Amino acid sequence: MVTFTSTELNVWIASFLWPLTRILGLVATAPVFGNLSIPVRVKLGLGIMLSILVGPTVPALPAADPMSFAGLLIVLQQLVIGLAMGFAMRLVFAAVEMAGEICGLTMGFGFATFFDPQTRARSSAIAQFLALLTLMLFLATNVHLVMLSTLAESFVAIPITAQPTGTGGFHQLVKWGGIIFSSGVQLALPMIAALLLINIALGILTRAAPQLNLFGIGFPVTLAVGFLVLALILPYLAVPMQKLFEEGNVFMQQMLVSHQGKR
Repeated sequence: MVTFTSTELNVWIASFLWPLTRILGLVATAPVFGNLSIPVRVKLGLGIMLSILVGPTVPALPAADPMSFAGLLIVLQQLVIGLAMGFAMRLVFAAVEMAGEICGLTMGFGFATFFDPQTRARSSAIAQFLALLTLMLFLATNVHLVMLSTLAESFVAIPITAQPTGTGGFHQLVKWGGIIFSSGVQLALPMIAALLLINIALGILTRAAPQLNLFGIGFPVTLAVGFLVLALILPYLAVPMQKLFEEGNVFMQQMLVSHQGKR
């Protein structure tokens, strides 16, 4: 007859529950995994499978009852760490979506909006197109696998402990949020420059021939030039997007080092 004590049972529950909480935190916010169109059961099954694989490699766990107040604090701590790691990569997609919003507004295509199930808000057609393009590149370059590898390494860089986690990583996460504005503007800069020249040319044409209807010819011209510039820059977007993915993964690793150094 197999027997086990309550202490051994608590150790088994903790060795499964605490890694699962961090993994589910990343799955809830990371690109692809955290998409609202994916059923919750699938996300939960993925988290359980990953926790079973990662669990044996987790360093020694603190001697705390998982159902005690200290154990609940550890659960909350692991959830916040997982959410921060997934949100760091999600900011890359937010930067691309912002570039699409800027392009759409600049070319006068901002009225074409769709409901985005990911953010539960409206976004322009150009932003949706660039987001889908980024998603395909994200999967094609196996960045999602690199992200899961970084998650597995995080249990060594930030071991599960009852001590409070340092705030260095979260401070870097706030600074990393600036990528939404800087990278978004940089990706949309060719479109902004081309349409700026078109608007200047239309302004000069209107001054030279006041009888022309600016709204009648300006809107089709800006739309046509916008789509033309978008078609020309699409082959060159792979390099900056891959660089953003690499910077996002590097930032996740730096965040782990910051957490480890400020403990």
